[in-house]
Amino acid sequence: MNMRNQWPVLPIVAGLASGLLTGCGTETAGSGGNGSHVVMGMSDDVLATDPASGYDPGSWLLFNNVFQSLLSFPKGATEPQPEAAETCAFTDTQTKVYRCTLRDGLKFSNGDPLTSKDVKFSFDRMLRINDPDGPAIMFPMLDEVEAPDDRTVVFRLNTPDATFPSKIASGAGSIVNHREYDADGLREDGGAVGSGPYKLESFGDDKAVFSVNEHYKGTAEVKNEGVTLTFFHGDQTALKKALTDGDVDIAYRGLTARDIAGIEKADDGTGVEVVEGSSAEVQHLVFNMDHPVAGKIGVRKAIAHLIDREALIRDVYQGTATPLYSIIPAGVAGHNTAFFDTYGARPSKAKAQAALRADGITGKVRLTLWSTPSRYGPATDQELKAIAGQLNASGLFRADVKSVPFGQYEKDIAAGRYGVYVKGWIPDYPDADNFTAPFFGEGNVLDNNYDNSTITGTLIPRTAAQTDRSATDKEYGELQTIVAAELPVLPVWQAKQHAVVRDGVYGLEYCLDASTVFRFWELSKA
Repeated sequence: MNMRNQWPVLPIVAGLASGLLTGCGTETAGSGGNGSHVVMGMSDDVLATDPASGYDPGSWLLFNNVFQSLLSFPKGATEPQPEAAETCAFTDTQTKVYRCTLRDGLKFSNGDPLTSKDVKFSFDRMLRINDPDGPAIMFPMLDEVEAPDDRTVVFRLNTPDATFPSKIASGAGSIVNHREYDADGLREDGGAVGSGPYKLESFGDDKAVFSVNEHYKGTAEVKNEGVTLTFFHGDQTALKKALTDGDVDIAYRGLTARDIAGIEKADDGTGVEVVEGSSAEVQHLVFNMDHPVAGKIGVRKAIAHLIDREALIRDVYQGTATPLYSIIPAGVAGHNTAFFDTYGARPSKAKAQAALRADGITGKVRLTLWSTPSRYGPATDQELKAIAGQLNASGLFRADVKSVPFGQYEKDIAAGRYGVYVKGWIPDYPDADNFTAPFFGEGNVLDNNYDNSTITGTLIPRTAAQTDRSATDKEYGELQTIVAAELPVLPVWQAKQHAVVRDGVYGLEYCLDASTVFRFWELSKA
């Protein structure tokens, strides 16, 4: 998402209702659900309270709980279902006209009625503002939104897009109150008026307080009296201490892999345990195809033959991720093992050397791997140093690592200054389209000068028009085979999603799944 480049929620497998669970987070009969207020800490910041601007995991966490979308992802599911809408469907065979009928009697948290006028206003406003940090980038296909009556909304698209329902089910589809938001500018007072299960009572530098929205009408069944979200601004040590001291009930997005592994192994009676769910978050090495070194196919193939993902997962991530051998992660339709099939799982100096020789390279390859220290997780620099160590251990490379702050990192990538760099990706919606079109489509977000006409001209348009998403496996398989051969990127890992909880907190198994939606309403505390 404009690379929702953020460090791991750690993983999500589509269609899996967070079955990988341990500890106290799984609710059993008779436990939880008594309506207590839940306090959750995370090291991420919420960068926006206005849906026309926020395009980061923290902001979407807020949007998914304060605002409604026409559709939403039910717990454990990857197919959107009606939420503010009563029904939605394409009304043409070309998947270019999408019509929704709203539920009757919808209201915002301040009591104002929600009608199709608000839906049209929300999308028109987002596109008009076109904030560089917002989700408007997701809707180049949206030509016009019509509101013929109070309960009917019609979206007219300029190109077929069968994933449009998933896009409007995400935080990007948040519906705002036209009476409370400027049509031409962002709301900057830290307030929010939505129609979701929660009302934002206050928002400050260190915490946000949410109460239950008494006017909410939708599919969520709220199991608590409210949630306080405490921000630790990247301070993992402070977050861990707050959890162990009992100042927060849940630590989400913030503890290091070492902390999580230590808690899982501990049996000290502290009443703190780890809940593990699936994730579709991925991380790739990205190659600048115009770089004088990384632009050589022999160099890229040699790196692919030398990288040891298993060692990285073991030594750097303490088992909190899994090796990734595809562009589309496990659990999302279209996943395959193209990179495993092409390069194997075990490092091979002989194959790496052969790849270099085939490209006329006989000496040691001098190469810098570029990193940024926290955006993609606290272990990113350590990971890149480990990869450089693997390359150098072969005797074929002389690689080093440089790390710069994220702002400078993005500017330098856009200017083409780096040959190899790291990018993380948290999907906007759990569909193969969101792992391929942003990376390999026209104007891709990786800024790595890669273009393949078969991908952009045939495979992406063909998959986008297919309403039966399971029928796209062949095209996505072909796409991943092309990418594995040409190597504009090299998949490294797929995260696991974790939250650490104190005894007596329930419902987390319904918050950690492939949709990336953290559902406050599923939480309860004994």
